[in-house]
Amino acid sequence: MPRSALNRVVIAPLVLSLATVGSCTAPISSPTSPQNRSAEMTTTETTKLRVVTTFLPVYLFTKAVAGDAAQVEILIPPGTEVHEYQSTPAAVQTIAQATILVKNGLGIEEFLDDTLKSAENRDLKVIDASQGIAPLKETSAVVQPTEQESDSHEHEDDGQDKQAAGHSHAEGNPHVWLDPVLAQKQIENIRDGLIAADPAHRATYAANAAAYLQKLTDLNQQFTQRLQPYRDRKFLTFHDAFPYLAKRYQLQQVAVVEIPDDQLAPQDLQKVMKTVEQFNVKAIFSEPGVDNRLVTNLSQDLRLTVYPLDSLEAGQLDPQYYFTVMQGNLKKLETAFQQ
Repeated sequence: MPRSALNRVVIAPLVLSLATVGSCTAPISSPTSPQNRSAEMTTTETTKLRVVTTFLPVYLFTKAVAGDAAQVEILIPPGTEVHEYQSTPAAVQTIAQATILVKNGLGIEEFLDDTLKSAENRDLKVIDASQGIAPLKETSAVVQPTEQESDSHEHEDDGQDKQAAGHSHAEGNPHVWLDPVLAQKQIENIRDGLIAADPAHRATYAANAAAYLQKLTDLNQQFTQRLQPYRDRKFLTFHDAFPYLAKRYQLQQVAVVEIPDDQLAPQDLQKVMKTVEQFNVKAIFSEPGVDNRLVTNLSQDLRLTVYPLDSLEAGQLDPQYYFTVMQGNLKKLETAFQQ
């Protein structure tokens, strides 16, 4: 998804994400989104549990578990930057009328606290899909574009300079859904929350969750087997979205490259080239659909191909879409590491 904020360069000792911080796919409208919901609902719909999810990955997992037993809606239209999302009156109204809210957690939904206060829904039950997941912290040094680096020295102390300027994650990196094993934990949290709120459909939620969990198990096995030959392979990216995936499959994300929207100073190119040489980087990943000449020029100067990795923050509202995207990411990783 396109980002207005700068992408960044984070030198990471282990794995820290990279990929995509541009737009993945064009936004897909949903018949159950606040923007497109019909003013009239059938009698059947009004009797269902009304579940609101924050953004695409959470919607996909919740819809997979709920199936047709609950009415599942999404607040943030796919393709909208979740870090920069500003709540709307429609979103407030949706939460005010909901029974359950499912969030990813780990601080990614920065808009949520104020939105919940405005909704004044005292009966709302909140499911934190990341409950019980230990977050990865961002403690690596940051190498920013020259202009932004100057601003940082003027306005921030040394400790703050070590936080990524674009999207600092105070509660740890929130992109846990991109690790199939941690995605299973999220499915389990959602399943348990729905059963607690709607025990009449316990069997449905349990069966749907079991089917999705099995597919995630199969996906994890594919990633494990096919990436085994590339353990410890180093890469850099343009979005801090893949540290969990990298850690799971013993890859090394050594840097997150932050670039400006308009131009890249010669000093910035030198910094990136130095990083590539220092860590012997052979793979660079960006988001699919990003039309950024700076990324293209950078890849040409570095003589490295930039491959798209999808962070699943835009795309289709079909629970099976998760597997389509992750299979594509696996193929891109294989192709890049074979170079």
